[in-house]
Amino acid sequence: MKYFLTCFVTLLMLFSCVSEEEDNLKLGVWRAELQVAQDKVLPFNFEVTSQKSLKIFNAEEVILVNDISYNNDTIIFKAPVFEGYIKAVFNKESLKGNFIKESLDRVVPFSAEYGIKSRFVSETPRTNQKVSGNWEVVFSPNNEADRYVAKGIFKQEGTKVTGTFRTTTGDYRYLEGIMDGNTMKLSTFDGAHAFLFTAKIDGDAMSGMFYSGNHWEEPFVGKRNETYELPNANDLTFLKEGYETLEFTFPDTEGNMVSLSNKRFKDKVVVVQVMGTWCPNCLDESKYYSEYYNTSNHKDLEFVALAFEYAKTKEKAFQSIKRLKSEVGISYPILLAQYGTSDKIKAQEKLPMLNHVLSYPTSIFIDKKGQVRKIHTGFNGPATGEKYLEFKDEFNAFVTGLLQE
Repeated sequence: MKYFLTCFVTLLMLFSCVSEEEDNLKLGVWRAELQVAQDKVLPFNFEVTSQKSLKIFNAEEVILVNDISYNNDTIIFKAPVFEGYIKAVFNKESLKGNFIKESLDRVVPFSAEYGIKSRFVSETPRTNQKVSGNWEVVFSPNNEADRYVAKGIFKQEGTKVTGTFRTTTGDYRYLEGIMDGNTMKLSTFDGAHAFLFTAKIDGDAMSGMFYSGNHWEEPFVGKRNETYELPNANDLTFLKEGYETLEFTFPDTEGNMVSLSNKRFKDKVVVVQVMGTWCPNCLDESKYYSEYYNTSNHKDLEFVALAFEYAKTKEKAFQSIKRLKSEVGISYPILLAQYGTSDKIKAQEKLPMLNHVLSYPTSIFIDKKGQVRKIHTGFNGPATGEKYLEFKDEFNAFVTGLLQE
């Protein structure tokens, strides 16, 4: 009898180990694809480090994902802060499902295979085209309503290419890809935005297409221009004639109505951040502002963020705000300025003293007397390298100057 029980327990343990191994995601590197067009896929790589943790890679960026759940053969994982999530069925060395953003009713087909380290599969492993340097770029060049300018910043080593596109409203964050013959291919996925860029390179000229998820695509053209600079970000948004200050009253996460007339902001330098929890550039800016605020310890400095959320309900919008504050460690107030849409025209209606809300994020600098001293449109995040460092230096110098007045 004792021998029988020992054998039974041993078999049970072996069966449990096999079941557990079969029911879990395989550890190691995976290559994923998002189907952004009928004949176009956006690839990215991730590494499963444990059954409750994985890392998403975009050039120098590593996104740690700890929000992972299993239900039989289905896995759901969500990157920090953002609403979007991937839901997929897994079977040994493959995943198949969708990238979902519920508030926007967007679904992008997703698949992944285990053990593939390359991001893009090159059809032509060699190239004689060089893209390193600065490029003057125009998106939607033949559509006046959608047309906008950008600066391409790229670094090429062999066939590997990294870099980003800077625009007047922000940057496209960490892009990674290859030169495949005379075609440049770049992609990024951060849990909020899924971007794919493909472009034919002919010496000092490029012509390509930009895909954002499977809901938007537009052409772009570019030419090499090492001296090209975008318009000054401090000149794009301004107060309308007759206004000298900013006024608003919006609720915080505790339901308190907050305005600049509150005692907290009286006789202080205030940085007002126009943003959204869904916005990757806003996340980059929020990380910097939060670190600055938490380490400066200056009694005459305050920050306050105005969130314009596309979440369909007030409750979901506040959930997103609370998640952002928790993930980043933001201790200054984030107020809910709008929910149900992130439309910039609607946002401008909430801040009628501005000529427009051109970008999420936008930062408004207010001195101790309550006067608006500067409005900075967009944000040059860490993917822009030197421009990010320049922004931090400019920000620190300007705020320090206001504090000393």
